[in-house]
Amino acid sequence: MLTDTTRVWVQKALTAGERVEDVVRLRGGWTSQMRRLDIAGPAGRRSLVLRSFVKPFFVRHAEGLLNREADVLTLLADTAVPAAELVAVDATARHCDHPSLLMSLLPGTVRMDDEGADERAGLLAGQLAGVHRVPVTGAARPRRYQAWTSAERVTPPVDTRRPELWRHAVDVIRRDPPEYRGVFLHRDFHPGNVLFSDEAGESPRISGVVDWVETSWGPADLDVAHCSTALALLHGVPAGMRFADRYTAAGGTLAEDGRAHLHWRLLDALAFAPDAEKVAVPWRELGRTDLTAGVLADRLETYVAALLERYG
Repeated sequence: MLTDTTRVWVQKALTAGERVEDVVRLRGGWTSQMRRLDIAGPAGRRSLVLRSFVKPFFVRHAEGLLNREADVLTLLADTAVPAAELVAVDATARHCDHPSLLMSLLPGTVRMDDEGADERAGLLAGQLAGVHRVPVTGAARPRRYQAWTSAERVTPPVDTRRPELWRHAVDVIRRDPPEYRGVFLHRDFHPGNVLFSDEAGESPRISGVVDWVETSWGPADLDVAHCSTALALLHGVPAGMRFADRYTAAGGTLAEDGRAHLHWRLLDALAFAPDAEKVAVPWRELGRTDLTAGVLADRLETYVAALLERYG
């Protein structure tokens, strides 16, 4: 449902004669409440998406997050990246009950299942390389990336049988960040933020990339790291370990120094410790009920070990 104040704000963004006919909650959101608004009017029917921050932490940071997404959607309108079209934004909740952003509805669905995951991973790698090629200059450049953990904040699993593994991994990110060539980062690129269109009898294709509130400027390795961690947790460690190779095969460029690449991979993976439970909630809502806390904790630890073995 929409409250009266939010409905009035949405109505002002519609064209003459249009009205909101239905409101449908969209599944899978963790940071925000996502609703599809079905619109009817003289020109026919269409749908929009309303993102609203309702959790206290995200409400406090909403002004920066939503204004950043609004700027990015405007920037991407002239690129090949399949992003939504900005309709309106109320980042400080002057007109809505909660800080909100209104945008077009992209076609397709999120695919989190294991079936076809290998083919989709190749598409993800190509799309991410395309994101990193977006030309950004001057004032349009987004903020510098922010690390989502640090050596002091990592919480290893309480019942781990490999404490030395976690100490080694933490020591890697304790060092100063490596130098890097900055690119345009999505910063939260993973299967849950990519829409796929599966037409009958045709191969899947990416029809949309969503959730641009964390867009940043930083090393391509960090975006690759985040998607790799997600793939390892969703589909198993080998899937996460293969993604960087898929990315470079798609034309992307990563750090030549394996130790530098390891830093970015572990900086992302350790942010999910001790058990990656926070991502499991929306993933289970999308059907992955097999991803219990125990399964995710085991995959995360095995993934960290695989990174250290390959790049350490």
